[in-house]
Amino acid sequence: MSQAGVSANRLELLQIADAVAREKSIDRQVVITAMEDAIQKAAKSRYGSENEIKAEVDPKTGEISLARLLEVVEDVTLEATQIALADARRKNPAAQVGDFIAEPLPPLDFGRVAAQNAKQVIVQKVREAERERQYDEYKDRVGEIVNGIVKRVEYGNVIVDLGRAEAVVRRDETLPRENFRYGDRIRAYVYDVRREQRGPQIFLSRTHPDFMAKLFAQEVPEVYEGIVTIKSVARDPGSRAKIAVVSRDSSIDPVGACVGMRGSRVQAVVNELQGEKIDIIQWSPDAATFIVNALAPAEVVKVVLDEDAERIEVVVPDQQLSLAIGRKGQNVRLASQLTGWDIDIMTEASESERRQAEFAERSATFMEALDVDEVIAQLLASEGFSSVEEVAFVDTDEIASIEGFDEETAGEIQARAREHLEKLEAELDAKRKELGVADDLQQLEGLNTAMLVALGENDVKSLEDLADCATDDLAGWTERKDTENIRHSGFLDGFGLTRTQCEDLILAARVKAGWIDEADLIADEAGEAEPESAEEEPAEDVETSADGEASGDDASAS
Repeated sequence: MSQAGVSANRLELLQIADAVAREKSIDRQVVITAMEDAIQKAAKSRYGSENEIKAEVDPKTGEISLARLLEVVEDVTLEATQIALADARRKNPAAQVGDFIAEPLPPLDFGRVAAQNAKQVIVQKVREAERERQYDEYKDRVGEIVNGIVKRVEYGNVIVDLGRAEAVVRRDETLPRENFRYGDRIRAYVYDVRREQRGPQIFLSRTHPDFMAKLFAQEVPEVYEGIVTIKSVARDPGSRAKIAVVSRDSSIDPVGACVGMRGSRVQAVVNELQGEKIDIIQWSPDAATFIVNALAPAEVVKVVLDEDAERIEVVVPDQQLSLAIGRKGQNVRLASQLTGWDIDIMTEASESERRQAEFAERSATFMEALDVDEVIAQLLASEGFSSVEEVAFVDTDEIASIEGFDEETAGEIQARAREHLEKLEAELDAKRKELGVADDLQQLEGLNTAMLVALGENDVKSLEDLADCATDDLAGWTERKDTENIRHSGFLDGFGLTRTQCEDLILAARVKAGWIDEADLIADEAGEAEPESAEEEPAEDVETSADGEASGDDASAS
């Protein structure tokens, strides 16, 4: 009778392990190991915590075996966990120092307290295993769309039951005016999975740009198959979005594929996003064409690119200005996010005014610097000369070829230009000395006197001062605040230096000041990664008009 009772208990133990493993979707062995830990803890409280006790549950029969582990040592200092070598060899002739001898213990009769403690250990271990399983399952699903059911809503945060785990859509990751209630079905994008003390946290989003890209992949077979690629997405969640697409197959129109028959495909995405309007833009490797497309539905007359600063000036017809900017600047802001360029929009009238102002300013500069009358100054400005330096060092024939000029006039103008520059240089050098800028800074390649004055005005007066600068100090930096880019000026702003040139100046100062060794610098450069196989040639500032190639006639598709 007693034996039958014991067998039933063993069988019940394995049945419990199987049931828990199935319910929590974890390995059965994990549950059995948790039971062993629980029995081990109960045995320690029964026989004394100083003992090293090992419990084993046979995964086939449910048989529980208890043993006390004793380490074989020469001299016993702790009787509870150690055994002398001579005593150990009486039990096992092959015993060596450092081995462990197992002494069987009688079966344990669990009391109420011991059983309660065992239960807590099992629950804790099973919970840990479940959390680990959830983390392993979802850490590789970042970037996927998941479906779930709303479990509860706490302070605007939506807790979602994914079936085998729980996730959260934070209030700022839901669409405006979107309300969820218990039991609602929800579709969202997994953008982060983190290990935390209370278990893995799965964060979902319905405002993430990639959520829209994944929705298009579900609705558009060409996107799913990789024939049409989504290059970038810019969203104003719940209001408006722009998505740039390109096709690998010239026979497939990427915009048409995403729109679908009578807009069926794009409408399915719009419905999921609570009516968010979507402009589908044709992506182009040419920055000017892409930016013109991105500003749809506004028409663009002309663009002027500044490749280094990643800025673009866009000229639109006067009546199109509000359309190009959009309500509360939405259209131009989304176009800027989509393309990665800062976009300045101006009307034809304002651009004409600016050009006239620039022309007048250049003419005035030439009149003063070269001591010539207004007609000559205006002729130089209209021929494209933008500075006195250009006039001074250009080939004399270029000036002589201007209508009404001859070689003698050209030579005289150049002589006056050089004289003016020499005078300016002398004044700047005097100012440099007055500011206390050291002479050894002059020997650095890439720095002129005007730059030295600018550095001196910002308390950079020695090689050590320049060596101590960061690239941002010289080149300035751009900070994104809310939806705006805020530009912080650098000491050498206005001199046309790139960030790389500023960095080279600082490195040269550090070498000259003895902070770093030139040989180490050369070795570091040699050890850098090999350049990419396909190098793009640096693009110059491009100015194109609406009837030119770069601006393109097909402005947008939406």
